Amino acid sequence: MTHTSGRHPRRGRRRRLTACAAAAALTLGAATACGGDGDSADSLTLWLMEGTNPDARPYVEALQAEFGERTGATLDVQFIQWGDAHDRITTAMAGDELPDVAEIGTTWAPEFGEAGALRDLAGDIEADGLGDDLVPGLYEAGTVDGATYGMPWYAGVRALIYRADIFAEHGLEPPTTWDELRDVGLALRELEPEMIPFPVSGGAEHGLSPFIWGAGGEIAEPDGNGGWRATVDEPAAIEGIAFYTSLATEHDLSVAAAQTWLETDQLESFQNGQSAMVINGNWTVTTLLESDPAWAERIGVVPVPGQDGGFSPSFVGGSLLGDFNSSQPELAWELITLMTTGEFAADWAEQTGYFPGQQSLLAEVQARDEPLVAPFAQQMLEAGRNLPVTEKYGAIQGEQVLQRMLQSILAGDRSVAEAAAEAAASMDETFGD
Repeated sequence: MTHTSGRHPRRGRRRRLTACAAAAALTLGAATACGGDGDSADSLTLWLMEGTNPDARPYVEALQAEFGERTGATLDVQFIQWGDAHDRITTAMAGDELPDVAEIGTTWAPEFGEAGALRDLAGDIEADGLGDDLVPGLYEAGTVDGATYGMPWYAGVRALIYRADIFAEHGLEPPTTWDELRDVGLALRELEPEMIPFPVSGGAEHGLSPFIWGAGGEIAEPDGNGGWRATVDEPAAIEGIAFYTSLATEHDLSVAAAQTWLETDQLESFQNGQSAMVINGNWTVTTLLESDPAWAERIGVVPVPGQDGGFSPSFVGGSLLGDFNSSQPELAWELITLMTTGEFAADWAEQTGYFPGQQSLLAEVQARDEPLVAPFAQQMLEAGRNLPVTEKYGAIQGEQVLQRMLQSILAGDRSVAEAAAEAAASMDETFGD
């Protein structure tokens, strides 16, 4: 398949760098600097997260070769664990030992950008005319007050995965509204009494957010004074929370055990044949198919239904590439665009099961009309949303504010309004720190 080229308008720079590659070939493999200040050999260090791609070596080798051919520079790629990455970057900031470019989580960009560790890429994105083709949710995640601290690389999104074989057996259609979601769940409760129609997972915040957003609510919003304030306790948000939790508390479509389930627990229940419908990510389809290819005939996917039709927005997560104030910003940008646009972006997405950060490449994925892929792409393109873009929101996630709110409602300890008010107060305390 032919993909959009990753090349961009800086032809003069590329010609000079390519010429440098030819010169370097004559110098015992050294990548000698050409142009610029000429003070040292051109080389970059790139940090990537371990585990996104089961075997990233072929990709990295091809990337290093292409980067060297284009620029004459060497690329040192180092893999680090996701669990250690945030602390390792923070430590590297303190010790002035940062890489030139690194993969960063979407919620990290505001934090590291505000700390001055990341270069603003907005000017490069504008100069190369890339902004309109970036997946909005990812693009917005890396942008704070007009500064863009991360270039979208790959993304994931959640949609509604359901047992298509069970639906077909009983003549049921996948839901297109919230009422239909409830009604098909009630039908499944009677037709398949051994199954959980729709587990409401108390430990999974991203299953809740589509209903807050789908009702027209927000989790938090700018306060107009440079800060943020919680809005999870406002009427529209409460309406969404109330509907979502009512599927368990009023309509008995879930089970008590799900009050503390994480997304992984929910997926396990689906994989074990216990659950009929779940909201989970596009990457989980690969997990199911690798465990048993027969899943391809058993499952279906649709975007999360909207309240009265259309789609409820779903969180777009993923990774960005950031320039940690490299001493060679043009070279760093060359690497970033090589990885995030065109062939290398498409290849990485295909190998990992995630989606590319370019809308044009994502549209190509959707156009293939693969039944277990296209609905996720449609969800991302037409109804993808981002979490509050502030460094404070990472702390709120760490405190599991929304999960604690959900669990108190599901356990019957608080009404929706009481739990939402407590969550908002906790969030505002963190926003005010």
